[in-house]
Amino acid sequence: MGSREVLGQAARLASSGLLLQVLFRLITFVLNAFILRFLSKEIVGIVNVRVPLGVFWSLFLGWVWLQLLEVPDPHVVPHYGTGVVVFGFSAVVELLGEPFWVLAQAHMFVKLKVIAESLSVILKSVLTALLVLWLPHWGLYIFSWAQLFYTTLLVLCYVIYFAKVLGSPESAKQQALPVSRMTDLLPSMTRSRAFVNWEEAKLTWSFFKQSFLKQILTEGERYVMTFLNVLNFGDQGVYDIVNNLGSLVARLLFQPIEESFYIFFAKVLEREKDATLQKQEDVAVAAVVLESLLKLALLTGLTITVFGFAYSQLVLDIYGGAMLSSGSGPVLLRAYCLYVLLLAINGVTECFTFAAMSKAEVDRYNFTMLALSSSFLMLSYVLTRWCGSVGFILANCFNMGIRIMQSLYFIYRYYRKSPHRPLDGLFLSPVLLGTFALSGGITAVSEVFLCCERGWLARLAHIAVGALCLGVTLGTAFLTETKLIHFLRTQLGVPRLANKMT
Repeated sequence: MGSREVLGQAARLASSGLLLQVLFRLITFVLNAFILRFLSKEIVGIVNVRVPLGVFWSLFLGWVWLQLLEVPDPHVVPHYGTGVVVFGFSAVVELLGEPFWVLAQAHMFVKLKVIAESLSVILKSVLTALLVLWLPHWGLYIFSWAQLFYTTLLVLCYVIYFAKVLGSPESAKQQALPVSRMTDLLPSMTRSRAFVNWEEAKLTWSFFKQSFLKQILTEGERYVMTFLNVLNFGDQGVYDIVNNLGSLVARLLFQPIEESFYIFFAKVLEREKDATLQKQEDVAVAAVVLESLLKLALLTGLTITVFGFAYSQLVLDIYGGAMLSSGSGPVLLRAYCLYVLLLAINGVTECFTFAAMSKAEVDRYNFTMLALSSSFLMLSYVLTRWCGSVGFILANCFNMGIRIMQSLYFIYRYYRKSPHRPLDGLFLSPVLLGTFALSGGITAVSEVFLCCERGWLARLAHIAVGALCLGVTLGTAFLTETKLIHFLRTQLGVPRLANKMT
């Protein structure tokens, strides 16, 4: 398959993933706003901060959660012990479906992913809302049983699909799958009668270490909150709500792009070869795509940062009322807007870096991640003691900045001997930068005089000012960043053309 065809499939997967993420986050956004009216912020903190770590470590650390960590007041958070066990069991169920998910992702089964995940999320959200409305005294039972229902349904969707495909030899051959029956996805002896393929095991171990360290860097603040008790359960709940709200756009847009174009780069580029020794057409296409993705990430991140500062308090007041808009909530969201900019750039740079690195480079990167993980956890603790929950976001910004520099250095070395310069995507025109600065100043003044305790008429005027500034900014970007606009037009057209041809 040529690089253009792979690019078309990646674009289709990214656009479908984007629509899927919009559905997921919209449902979650509405559901959280609903839950805040019925349950305490302590339960939200337990469910979204402590228990997901138990899911990650599954049943092994379930004992730690139940025996060693502080157990919340059963009158405030009922059924804590049973809830942790059910969450751990749901992780085991989800792991059973992981081979099917990897197979579907590698072969870009877009329709399967959309149907399975959207159906599971919708039904889980409906179940959660009904239980919160009818049985709020169930506490942690609500979320744990809803999570188990979600993982079971998701795994069943993948299993049923592949059982149907692999049950028909013609369908399996047409899909060019590397397996011919369901038992091929289970552990088995190799042709050499060895139970473990050591070459693949070493590569798997490298990626496991990388994933483990990335988990620490991504979820490190949750470990600090959980094991060091730097915040109470209520503050943890507010932090998690702001964290989810702040990352809403980043997860909507950048997560499907990162996942889809990682597959594109991995298919187009060869890991163990220098850029000058590979097919130059593929290297050129990869460079154009990387430059455009960097530009898109930078523009989106800057837009969120500039306009997020002036509208954080208003968003929190509309979403959660005084519980979120007073206190540390607005400061947290403003800091998170800056973090989203770094998050956007890092997603694209690491997407390319992990796809192009050789095994030796992955191992070296793991050592860097190990040092970064330790420093990140220490910095999180120190900054949180010094400036409260916003310290977690500042530590994340430091962590993300270091990771971006590592990836940028790799990309620079990778294309150093070629005529392509994908890092030019990180430079914007002076006119556009000036427009961003002017919009930030105007919306900041508008917030001072129109938001947020002067009634709904003033709020609407503040929103109108922001909409006008946003329109001018996007218009300027459309006129100045013509190369990016052309890329988006052509690649958004590829999936439609492919659908028409098939």
